[in-house]
Amino acid sequence: MSEPRLVPIKLDAYKPLREIVFETLREAIISGKLEPGERLMEIQLAEEMGVSRTPVREAIRKLELEGFVVMIPRKGAYVAGISLKDITDVFEVRAALEALAAGLAAERATEEEIEQLERSLLAYSEQTNKQDINGIVESDTDFHDLLYKASRNERLQQIITHLREIIQRVRTVSLSQPGRSKDAVEEHRQIVDAIADRNIELAQNLAREHIYNAENSMLNSLKGAQKKDD
Repeated sequence: MSEPRLVPIKLDAYKPLREIVFETLREAIISGKLEPGERLMEIQLAEEMGVSRTPVREAIRKLELEGFVVMIPRKGAYVAGISLKDITDVFEVRAALEALAAGLAAERATEEEIEQLERSLLAYSEQTNKQDINGIVESDTDFHDLLYKASRNERLQQIITHLREIIQRVRTVSLSQPGRSKDAVEEHRQIVDAIADRNIELAQNLAREHIYNAENSMLNSLKGAQKKDD
């Protein structure tokens, strides 16, 4: 990095420093301030944010777990690349898996699990009203985790776990687009209603459409970014 692109950290009484550093770095990656393939130098990042290397090191480890960073042996940490092919591939897989999960949930979910899904909608809506992207992503993740659990298919849950890193990164970028989280809340609500009504086919179709909408939102954002660069 030739010049600082990160602002000094402002302490938040409600959040640990390592969490603030993590959120700052993740936002920098999402916004493109830290570009794909760029090496993350702990010392330089710590100086730019006005913190010690320890919270930076912890944040980089967490970013690696979420798929934003890759560790290369004997070379260090780099911002993970994400290609258009990666995006379309993961959305194709998610559309199929989400439709399967929603259909199975409509057939198998207990009343308690449906209630948990309904409660998660409230949490999601609250985070959307606050416009807290980290809270939005967490609420979205929780909703889909509950959906997979309600499917009662352990193999399905295992497949989703293997894809979690790339899904999480794509999810974060998609939900960062203006208006997308509000649309997602309504789409989630329709899915839960279909599950509660035990309408398997409708639940499948709504879940599939939900993923396609997320993909279109992200691709439109990328096209807009490319036009700005041109």
